[in-house]
Amino acid sequence: MSRIHVIVLINFIAAATGVSVSAQQTNLPAVVAPGAELKKVSGTFAFSEGPAVNKRGDIYFTDQPNDKIWKYDRAGHLSLFMDKTGRSNGLYFDRQGNLIACADEKNELWSIGPGKKVTVLLSEYEGKHLNGPNDLWIDPKGGIYFTDPYYQRDYWERKQPEIPGQKVYYLPKGASRPVIVEDSVVKPNGIVGTPDGKYLYVADIQANKTYRYAIGADGRLTDRQEFVPQGSDGMTLDNEGNLYITGRGVTVYDQTGKKLGNIPVSANWTGNVCFGGKKRNMLFITASEAVYTLQMRVKGVE
Repeated sequence: MSRIHVIVLINFIAAATGVSVSAQQTNLPAVVAPGAELKKVSGTFAFSEGPAVNKRGDIYFTDQPNDKIWKYDRAGHLSLFMDKTGRSNGLYFDRQGNLIACADEKNELWSIGPGKKVTVLLSEYEGKHLNGPNDLWIDPKGGIYFTDPYYQRDYWERKQPEIPGQKVYYLPKGASRPVIVEDSVVKPNGIVGTPDGKYLYVADIQANKTYRYAIGADGRLTDRQEFVPQGSDGMTLDNEGNLYITGRGVTVYDQTGKKLGNIPVSANWTGNVCFGGKKRNMLFITASEAVYTLQMRVKGVE
């Protein structure tokens, strides 16, 4: 997401909710470990995004404007993992340990394997450029769900989308052609599924809503339900089934959609979130120029 779009979304959410985006809440949700405090890891990025955790608990995240992927290992060391990343945004590890990236410089899906070898998994839909893959989740079968909103990038030559609408796609494992699984949302962005592969959450960031879908055996989505009246840039789940939504800090909802509370973050925009660390009980937050960690009572899920 660009800085201009972030500012627009901040103003939109403030107007829609009637709450100042800079407002800070003092009561943290019970999912946070007792006595835990938000810790700033670094504040040197242009716009941090797309955190993903590997099997060891190391976290990888993007600085999209600077075209880099960074690594924050479970020992707390921050290092540059990769330069020239295809303007990667959302990331997710597959079960083989490959880092799957929404590389929107040329509107592609990448698989980054050992030695940083890049394999382009997807580059078009029916001969047309995708809008710009933004965020993704991989199901237990190895299929990839990804959102494809349109955010005009200054590094593109085109000035308008080639595909009407902004959709959610599913790329079955080993397939070369994705399937449209949702085309009725306004601007899909954050996405995450349950570890059993039964449900998928999709945030419509422009309509300021997050939906939950049932996932069919063929990967198709049914039974759309509005889960919460709040959109999100990025999302994650914990081992109790709670959903974490970003934007104005990190807001936590339980499995029924009940709001558990908000984790305030002193940044204009909180872009994304995931769990990491050796025990998967560290919440890692990408928030514009900075990234943060917070120790949790709960853990992340595979």
